[in-house]
Amino acid sequence: MASASPRRRRVGWVALGVLWPVLAGVGAGGCAERGETTTIKLGHGLSESHPVHKAMAFLAERAAEKSGGRLRIEVFPSQQLGTERECLELLQIGSLGMTKVSAAVMEAFAPTFKVFSLPYLFEDEAHRLAVLEGPIGRQILLDGEAYWLRGLCYYDAGSRSFYTVSRPVRSPEDLAGLKIRTQESPTAIQLIRAFGGAATPIAWGELYTALQQGVVDGAENNPPSFHLSRHYEVCRYYSLNEHTAVPDVLLVSTKVWTRLTAEEQQWLQEAADESAVYQRRLWKEASDEAMARVEAAGVQVLRPDKALFAAKVRDLADLFRGEPAVYDLVGRIRAARTPGQGGP
Repeated sequence: MASASPRRRRVGWVALGVLWPVLAGVGAGGCAERGETTTIKLGHGLSESHPVHKAMAFLAERAAEKSGGRLRIEVFPSQQLGTERECLELLQIGSLGMTKVSAAVMEAFAPTFKVFSLPYLFEDEAHRLAVLEGPIGRQILLDGEAYWLRGLCYYDAGSRSFYTVSRPVRSPEDLAGLKIRTQESPTAIQLIRAFGGAATPIAWGELYTALQQGVVDGAENNPPSFHLSRHYEVCRYYSLNEHTAVPDVLLVSTKVWTRLTAEEQQWLQEAADESAVYQRRLWKEASDEAMARVEAAGVQVLRPDKALFAAKVRDLADLFRGEPAVYDLVGRIRAARTPGQGGP
């Protein structure tokens, strides 16, 4: 019987044992054959009902199918393994294999991700997909490798809009003096300030209580997140100004990635790509359902003039003039817009 020890020495335990080889045997005529399974833990902060979690469950299924059960992805939702920032830090030291975070949180780890937090960056859905699925999007995914974070794919996170507890937002002026929860993103904080609000970074899992207790007056997010978080129970106004379209990012620790064989890397990347396609369909269905549910629950949905908001933050990209790599990306993304169309 061939020894599995060379493989075990090469992969081994990674830090807290997130990636490990597992011996698996199938008996035939009293003689067992020894094989191996590589298992990777994936932690994220969303609930199991969220379309992005369902996409990651699909990823795990496809990885297992492609590998004949030799590559397993174990998905841990609802911040079981930590907040977004904590999961990223665990990836950097190899104590966690994979995670899904918002690109806004990634900007504190890999600077080029900052570009996604700029308001009204994309002309429309076609423009956004062309950027994310093309050379620009792929470049940004791989930029994280310098920080031990390799991007595998983007998940659709729709457009972010404001929701508030006690007063509607019809124009940027309505945000004046309101404490608005933001992600842990310097660009997102600058955005809220540019609109006139008071930016207040709070972890996603703590936001419901913060809204309920008046720690913040509102937040901003996409329809499925607004609905599935049950924030609509506290926030009765949802203003669809759609100021940003920040994607989610599926990442693997480079400390884990480099220990995978070329075949395992291929299985994982293909499964990720297929899960991104699957997730886009789920996202459209979840968005439509979310809007119907929150309106049925009595939330007042407003559709303000986006041009009012866009005018207020038109110069926000100038923040990146001192960062050539990021500022260059802004120009390249804007140049990729459909000819003959103008932004808001």
